[in-house]
Amino acid sequence: MEKQEGPDGAPVRIDDPWYDALASGWGELDGTGAPAPVARPRQEGEGTRPSAADIYLEVQRSAAFQEVRARYRRFVVPAAVAFLTWYLAYVVAATTAPGLMARPVAGAVNVAMLAGLGQFLTTFALTWAYARHARLRRDRAALELRWDTQEMTRGIRR
Repeated sequence: MEKQEGPDGAPVRIDDPWYDALASGWGELDGTGAPAPVARPRQEGEGTRPSAADIYLEVQRSAAFQEVRARYRRFVVPAAVAFLTWYLAYVVAATTAPGLMARPVAGAVNVAMLAGLGQFLTTFALTWAYARHARLRRDRAALELRWDTQEMTRGIRR
């Protein structure tokens, strides 16, 4: 991406190694669930040294990366479905069963107020559970992947 700063500004180049990798093979699977390899012509002067896009595609195809993504999906998809179901149940109950929602529980507190407070509590509980899951199950593996990727790309910049 190039950007001009002011009328006489020099172009500023922002290199995003994921841009080329995702644009050239994102969403295409090889039958095993891994991204399909993408052949691209070698640029003049590249020789045998891999480009940043090649490195990022290699990392994306790696078993470690696929495991981190699978762990993420195994938590996020069920949690999102459960929370949205709970939210929609609250909205549907509030609109279709006003008598149930107006039923007093303790003094001026009724079922609707408890369910509404439950929405806030489940939001906080889900945020805590997500942060805990990320810390215990994904952060270390993702950091190792990031470190390995940085080491591989450092060889390109020299």
